[in-house]
Amino acid sequence: MESIKATTILAVRRGSNTALAGDGQVSLGQVVMKQTAQKVRTLYGGTVLAGFAGSAADAFTLFSRFEAKLESHKGKLVRSVVELAKDWRSDKFLRQLEAMLIVADSEHMFVVSGNGDLIEPDDGVVAIGSGGNYAYAAARALLKHTQLDAATIAREAMLTAADICIYTNNHITVEVLERDA
Repeated sequence: MESIKATTILAVRRGSNTALAGDGQVSLGQVVMKQTAQKVRTLYGGTVLAGFAGSAADAFTLFSRFEAKLESHKGKLVRSVVELAKDWRSDKFLRQLEAMLIVADSEHMFVVSGNGDLIEPDDGVVAIGSGGNYAYAAARALLKHTQLDAATIAREAMLTAADICIYTNNHITVEVLERDA
């Protein structure tokens, strides 16, 4: 999967909780332009989480398209994300967008990219962006060796990535979904 040098986004599921975390750094080349950007958000009445890595303008275009898919498919994440990936891969304009998304609901999480990648992780952890591999490794270790909840794992793994990756800062936003019992 391609690496986007712009941020770190991480999704973690533990038990009935799914957490999506992102840092706040916006870089233009090698200059930090903003430190408190919101790259993760809730969608469709708080039932879906989405986060982006890559060009902010491109990501907002994708958020808009994804929200439209969610609306047209009545909040069904799997159907919406499959349709977005098909559009992204086949549309000449969308193929030029330099961004990746992580989307999740209480049952599924996916990485979506313009290469046509639509990946659902096996182990309830997925990350994108320049610090994604660091956050991913830290989250897997915390899942395996602690009893921390999803939000705490996501935050701590993101802080580990921020310590290592120059394109990731420690202004972390975490959104959480809880599956109904």
